Amino acid sequence: MSNIEKIYRMKKQWYFNRKDKISDDFFNKFREYPNYFFSSPARIEVLGNHTDHNNGLVLVSAIDLDIFAAVKKRNDNLIIISSEGYVDKIIVDLNDLSIRDDEISSSNALIRGICFKFNSLGYKIGGFSSSMTSNIYKGAGLSSSASFELMISQILNYLYNDNKIIPMELAKISQFSENNYFKKPSGLLDQTGIALGGFNYVDFKDSSSPHIENFNLFLKDYRIVLIDTGGSHANLTNNYRLIRDDMAKVSRFFNKENLREVSEKDFYNSIPILKRKVGGRAILRAMHYYDENKRVKAAYQALKDGDTQEFLRLVNESGESSYKMLENCYIDKDIKQGIALAYNIGKKYLKNGAIRVHGGGFKGTVIAYVHIDEQIEFIEKMKDIFGARHVSKVNLRSIGTTIIEE
Repeated sequence: MSNIEKIYRMKKQWYFNRKDKISDDFFNKFREYPNYFFSSPARIEVLGNHTDHNNGLVLVSAIDLDIFAAVKKRNDNLIIISSEGYVDKIIVDLNDLSIRDDEISSSNALIRGICFKFNSLGYKIGGFSSSMTSNIYKGAGLSSSASFELMISQILNYLYNDNKIIPMELAKISQFSENNYFKKPSGLLDQTGIALGGFNYVDFKDSSSPHIENFNLFLKDYRIVLIDTGGSHANLTNNYRLIRDDMAKVSRFFNKENLREVSEKDFYNSIPILKRKVGGRAILRAMHYYDENKRVKAAYQALKDGDTQEFLRLVNESGESSYKMLENCYIDKDIKQGIALAYNIGKKYLKNGAIRVHGGGFKGTVIAYVHIDEQIEFIEKMKDIFGARHVSKVNLRSIGTTIIEE
């Protein structure tokens, strides 16, 4: 089966129409036609909210939203990208791969960081032109930035390294760039889900070589619905950093690098002292971490056992924990409070399903597991509130970032 069939199945004609459109766009921008076409998916965090950066457990899956790219090699050591919806092209000169303060939080920084890491690991880099289009909600917690990172990494892998670099290595390269050039303190969850494709149970105890179990997820009678609340993560790096910093305060109290190295028993026994040393918010966030790891384990077992109702119970429990203990649903002085609104309204209208804050939180996306008998009514109610473009039923995708055809 070709990658086109694996990814698009019943939407093959839609794919070919999309290919024709992006080929024309490529010609209009570069006055030549592309040789290659790539796809890099979005991902959903099925369970495991803010656990990866403390070497925890996650359930993650690629989904059928993606960045789609037309590509042609260049011989001038430039990477030039034209993205649909943006007037200016991204231009990166590979002769200079140093960190630039004026590029922090930009696509240029991600590209430059990826190329630097390729070089430092002994891999080849080179120029290319690309036109890209995306149907991933930007800045909404579906990892559009990680999808872009893996797209750049996979293009370089295919064009200049004979496609020999394994997906997890590409994920680590991409995370390096996001941490060090883009300056976002993310874990490896997003890049792992996108690079590998499919549904995965991931244990980050050894972050350099995480334990991964791939699994065919099937939720009988339930559909996955994403509600994009219209906010953007673009200016929330400090909010994410505070979650990581709070957890780090607790682990440093025990002279450990992360919470995975601190026993839960020692943590609870030390709360009277921790309350004075690190404060209540850090304690609550650590409590969420320990409980969320246990939920991930239990949910994975429930799915293997075919116990959908137990899985949904654990998803709801995770939603409550993120809301009340991790505290990543509210932003100070934000009168819109999109995540909190979507989460609480979703809980009110769901009779048999489950709902939780998705990904980083604060702004962005809520994920709901909706029974097929309720999906039409639920989706329509969410569309009335958040807009038709912001509510999507999505499917899982079995293949990660890849070349589609040449």
